[in-house]
Amino acid sequence: MSVATPLAGITVLDFGQVYNGPYCGFLLAQAGARVIKVESPRGETLRGRGQAGSYSFPFTLLNNGKESITLNIKSPEGQRILKELVHHVDVIVENFSPGTLAGYGLGSDVLRKINPRLVYAASTGYGSTGPYRDYLGMDITLQAMTGIMSVTGDDDGPPMKAGAAFCDFLGGVHLYSGIVSALYQREQSGEGATLDISMQDCVFPTLNTQLGVFFQAGEQGPRTGNKHAGLAVAPYNVYAAKDGHVAMISFRDGHWRKLCEAMGQPELAEDERYITAGTRAKNMAAVDELVEAWTSTLSKKEIFALAQSYGMICAPVQDLQDVVNDEHLHERGTLSWTDTGSESPTLAFHTPLRFKDQTPPTLTGVADLGENTAAVLEQFLQLTPEQVEQLRQDKAL
Repeated sequence: MSVATPLAGITVLDFGQVYNGPYCGFLLAQAGARVIKVESPRGETLRGRGQAGSYSFPFTLLNNGKESITLNIKSPEGQRILKELVHHVDVIVENFSPGTLAGYGLGSDVLRKINPRLVYAASTGYGSTGPYRDYLGMDITLQAMTGIMSVTGDDDGPPMKAGAAFCDFLGGVHLYSGIVSALYQREQSGEGATLDISMQDCVFPTLNTQLGVFFQAGEQGPRTGNKHAGLAVAPYNVYAAKDGHVAMISFRDGHWRKLCEAMGQPELAEDERYITAGTRAKNMAAVDELVEAWTSTLSKKEIFALAQSYGMICAPVQDLQDVVNDEHLHERGTLSWTDTGSESPTLAFHTPLRFKDQTPPTLTGVADLGENTAAVLEQFLQLTPEQVEQLRQDKAL
């Protein structure tokens, strides 16, 4: 017996741009919601970037399974249409600069007055209140402002950003969880909600380890590269193998003993220089030298296999070629290769949100810009094809 997806029956207007909002919309769609992507007549920013080639993985990953309508919210007719659509939807998602929609008379107060059950969910760099409210925020500037860059990199080098756009995606995940929480609350109260998600708020907890060191020492420690932030755990580093690198951590004495056995040097576990976490941290350079002398004689695969057999915490440092072909991600169904008719298969990403006995919706591809405009307006507003065409001519769509 098939089980309904968690958000079946929920309709979303997704005004998301680039990564943050669109990822939230993707998660909502994969949880069963009907997600209607609302774009300007020119198309969303990321769609435009992908038009230089026949395939844009970032845009496809984030917008698969959504319908697409165009709407010119700068025009009075476009504003009127949005106000009418709000009667028929449950959620609005947007990650514009604060006050963007309000500037066109489409703020949360206006739209929730039209539909009191509406969940209006906004994510911005710094939130809708506070002295940073109007600052523009992108992933790299959020990494700078939140302190992430100050703790990333080597001590003799400049502050470094993380390679992945994790601030954007953390914002999207928190936006999704806020929406689901608000929908649950609505079931109890009958009232919608206005969500104010700040990417800066979302990123701050990731500094937990560094903040612990900061408050203990009373000052910020040096950047530690791949070593433990507090320089209190060894081994804790990335070590060279014959064909790349492996990451390894031994934060308990038992882990260290198992590593010594795997290295064929069980006596090191009783060596007074390495017998406790404190002495290993004090002799960190020597520990790293011992470990790398061993790892450098083996391949990543061999080290990983030994780690599993000895109960060590270790993983190969995979490059992008490794990751897109990762057997575990494909076995779980997180990744899959699909034939899109192009010269080579296309990688598809499926939702990380899994429910037992429930299968996420099949990925249906990305709608062309405005592909569903006429159908949506005809369904919700009972407009005729002629009226839709007139709206296009009036540049409202």
